[in-house]
Amino acid sequence: MQSQIVLVSDDSDFFEYIFSKLLLRKSDEIIRLSFDNVPEKLDLLSQAIFVINSENCEECTISLLEILDYRPAIIFAYNNDEKFRIKVYKKGAFAFVTPITSDEELQAILLSALGFSSLLEKKLQYREMLVNKNLIKSTNEVILDYNSILDQELVRIQESSVPSVLVAISPDEKSKFKLQPNQIETVILTNIRKNDILMSYAANKYFLLLYDTDVDNAKKIWAKISSLIPERIYAGFAKTFSKNRQQLVNEALNKLHEAINYEKVYSNMLSNSADSGKKNFKQFRQDLNKKIEQVVVPVFYHIKQKYSEKLFGIVIEQKNEEGCSYLELKSRFAIARFKISAPGFANINIDITFSSSPNNIDAKRISLTPEELEAGLLEDLLEQFILEFKKEAENGTT
Repeated sequence: MQSQIVLVSDDSDFFEYIFSKLLLRKSDEIIRLSFDNVPEKLDLLSQAIFVINSENCEECTISLLEILDYRPAIIFAYNNDEKFRIKVYKKGAFAFVTPITSDEELQAILLSALGFSSLLEKKLQYREMLVNKNLIKSTNEVILDYNSILDQELVRIQESSVPSVLVAISPDEKSKFKLQPNQIETVILTNIRKNDILMSYAANKYFLLLYDTDVDNAKKIWAKISSLIPERIYAGFAKTFSKNRQQLVNEALNKLHEAINYEKVYSNMLSNSADSGKKNFKQFRQDLNKKIEQVVVPVFYHIKQKYSEKLFGIVIEQKNEEGCSYLELKSRFAIARFKISAPGFANINIDITFSSSPNNIDAKRISLTPEELEAGLLEDLLEQFILEFKKEAENGTT
């Protein structure tokens, strides 16, 4: 297998000096570059290892290491300057050698670097495969299929009893339109540990699995991360221990919704205490109709469009009737309905039913005030509703 070895120096004598010390194979390709020429050719050198001559170019060497982004780089220095050695290792240098390093040791370091480069190449190939299978994003390491990852990780967590926390993350409705694409995930990925996992849930919504931590420390970690995001981002925290995936997801999302709605509910409580007795059925109906027009119908339509071509063997229908709106899923053996209604004038009811026969009906109800019924919350609940039905259908139970 051919390997690229890039010699970087602004001193042409270095190329001849170091070349004689390298134990090369016929298939190895040697490339000689000055510091200025490396950046423009970097895309062509993704599988290369670098031998960098730092004599009279220490700052250039540090700058080059920063753009190499942990590609294997051997730094050749002309003295054992400990401060400089520490600097280059902090910037990701693979090894540090000097003229007193023996040829045998240099060759051993070179072979290790070649082996490391081979591992990086395999990792890139594996990453490309994951991107092609739509399991991670092409731009970063955000996992797209949170269901399978959580199932896999929860088994490991239960076996090892490692304390860990699932964080559900989302902006509110106003903030999400102010954020740049990938802004939230970029900040999170650059401020978590390598073993923590960031997963996509919906647009601008994420699950973050934090290992070796409890809820209090997870909140501290999130406080630091969220302070780097210019818009208000909310989070809900759930301990993973002794929970299955759906229990964990539901708890984290419930905590997230509590966090998003807390300020609004609190301000409404103050407002309601001042206006107690003034709100009547007519006012409630006006508020409800406004919510249905501005939130429920658009979200139902958006979700229907999103999933219409993804639910094989499942028909999705949106209906509006007097006093209620609902989204209905039909498979060969079952029907599920997500219904929003308001029989009184205090709460809005969300009734979720799954039916495989007249005698086998599973139902649950969620009650909200009109103020609590936001597009983000409704979207989350509908996503869960559809994905649960889809999973059951794929398992052959619906």
